[in-house]
Amino acid sequence: MVMTTVHLLRHGEVHNPEGVLYGRLPGYRLSSLGERMAQTVADDLAGRSGEPRHDIALVVASPLERAQQTAAPLAAAFGLDVGTDDRLIEAGNHFEGMRFGVGEGSLANPRHWPYLRNPVRPSWGEPYVEQVTRMRTVVERVRRAVPGREAVLVSHQLPIWVTRLAAEGRRLWHDPRRRQCTLASLTTLRFDDDRLVGVGYREPAAALTARAATTPGA
Repeated sequence: MVMTTVHLLRHGEVHNPEGVLYGRLPGYRLSSLGERMAQTVADDLAGRSGEPRHDIALVVASPLERAQQTAAPLAAAFGLDVGTDDRLIEAGNHFEGMRFGVGEGSLANPRHWPYLRNPVRPSWGEPYVEQVTRMRTVVERVRRAVPGREAVLVSHQLPIWVTRLAAEGRRLWHDPRRRQCTLASLTTLRFDDDRLVGVGYREPAAALTARAATTPGA
């Protein structure tokens, strides 16, 4: 048996003063707090914060700026380059670029209501099943690339969360308020050869995430 570990890392806090659902829009970078989160995760995995040093052999990120920025200090800590895979990108969403909510939010406009008709798919964006499929494809690729070692994939909350749900055999549709995938968190998949044997979760930057602004980020 060869034990291989793939970590799914959510990016750090994003500078988003308008409070929009930024989705795949360009130009949304980490806030100063988000940069500290990224460095904290790098220090944690590199053994600089009292934790054992991990054996990270590969770092791959979503093409979006916030994910690339989160990956950079981690890759530097292990002397690696940041790879990019478009399949790690944020989920597509009809409400991208809008404020999501009632009052002055997009839900106050009836023209958006048809996009809420089917929360199981979901009707407002990329189907959950498609997100899981593309994320699993990358997980499998990096698992094969670093047998017996560890890899980190930097992605976004929803793709990471539904990948975890699928790995644990749970239904994909869910209450977004109950996702266990906070900023700069690690969702860990452990494999014996090609068999998934464990799913873990932890928050190396928990002390910083408690200070993060509440935004409709991803």
